[in-house]
Amino acid sequence: MAITRRQFLGAGAAAALTPALARAMEEAVDCCAPARDAEDGGAAATNSEAARPREEPPEGMQALPGGTFTMGTDDNIGYPADGEGPAREVRVAPFHMDIHAVSNERFAAFVEDTGYETEAERFGWTFVFHHFVPEDIRETGLRVQNAPWWVQVHGAYWRRPEGPDSDLSGRMDHPAVHISWNDAVAYCDWAGKRLPTEAEFEYAARGGREQTLYPWGDELTPDGEHRCNIWQGRFPVENTAEDGYAGTAPVDAFPPNGFGLYNMAGNVWEWCADWFSPDYHVDGPRDNPSGPPNGAAKVMRGGSYLCHASYCHRYRLSARSSNTPDSSTGNLGFRCAADAR
Repeated sequence: MAITRRQFLGAGAAAALTPALARAMEEAVDCCAPARDAEDGGAAATNSEAARPREEPPEGMQALPGGTFTMGTDDNIGYPADGEGPAREVRVAPFHMDIHAVSNERFAAFVEDTGYETEAERFGWTFVFHHFVPEDIRETGLRVQNAPWWVQVHGAYWRRPEGPDSDLSGRMDHPAVHISWNDAVAYCDWAGKRLPTEAEFEYAARGGREQTLYPWGDELTPDGEHRCNIWQGRFPVENTAEDGYAGTAPVDAFPPNGFGLYNMAGNVWEWCADWFSPDYHVDGPRDNPSGPPNGAAKVMRGGSYLCHASYCHRYRLSARSSNTPDSSTGNLGFRCAADAR
């Protein structure tokens, strides 16, 4: 499911809709967030088991009551390899969830306090969507073979999301991106929190609704109103940005869901604690499930500003994807959860 460094196209790949790009779209490859090659290192951290339980949620978190809900779907709208189904009854205990994804402002506070360097900084590069890459790099940079809209950009990381000449001006309230799973866990440990399980994420994203496509219902744009930040136009060559954003949006953009949580669909993919499996959940635990005991990739949920129904309809509530714990891209962030007493 993840795309590795060895699958890069050679230098000089065109940014237009090339034959290779067209073939990738026809094959409906998983291009949501390409992965680093496992050879590049990046030992997987463990999600904090010492996250402090709290009776009342701290500022910026919402207390969720937990309970039983229908997770997944029997709809065939997704990709079979993703393992969205079957629809099943799952119970989650009460917990707390960040109201929105971790912003650049909050991640900057973490870095200032700890001196932490993200994996994108340590590797020296990360993946940037081709529309946001400077022309000279766009023409010469290495591309992901099956998703050539992703370009390897040296010197890009959370503080310089498009490369060395970019910055966060006007984006401190946008989600921190180019964040690996290991980076997210480091932040959670600092904050005394943890990453949500996949079941917690879907329960939270549904906002009390059962089996709707989106947090607000089954219609993507009710009364013509955009409710999330996804791609409009012809992917990957034209984004009309009808929802107001060509890239990331503020973490509190668009109305919150029924639980008061923002951007549970679209904007950026968000890491979950679980290892990914397409089928472990079929016969796995249904009471506070936390995924398989091991694996090669971690679950991502929620979709991003690059998702479009023509190739990646993964901003739906039941949709899921994955990536290696050391991977980072310009559409990948996170939010935290915490136990409730």
